[in-house]
Amino acid sequence: MNPSLASKVEGPFAAQAVPFAQIIKNGEIPAAYLSNDYIMHQFVERLVHYILSVPQGAFSMAELGKLLEMMDPTHQVLFFKRLKENSPGSLKQFAPLYYGFMAEFDSLLFT
Repeated sequence: MNPSLASKVEGPFAAQAVPFAQIIKNGEIPAAYLSNDYIMHQFVERLVHYILSVPQGAFSMAELGKLLEMMDPTHQVLFFKRLKENSPGSLKQFAPLYYGFMAEFDSLLFT
């Protein structure tokens, strides 16, 4: 893991700059984010806004898929729920990931 990403989460997570481009490119979520459910929830919320705000082609679906695989299933579902809430039309762009992940976690969709 990149040493700059391995640092501990310090201060309020909302006040931290999260290097999403680097995280997606490396395919690694910092352990400090993964170890705390609240921070991971906030990470997912911010990730959705990030991917909706960058130009198409800034990341590949394979890179994003690798990142999503690191998350627990409830955070994966949250990612797609927030994506749908924030930009319903964007699900067409993310359809391969959406259907791949949601087929596995159909029982979690309405929890």
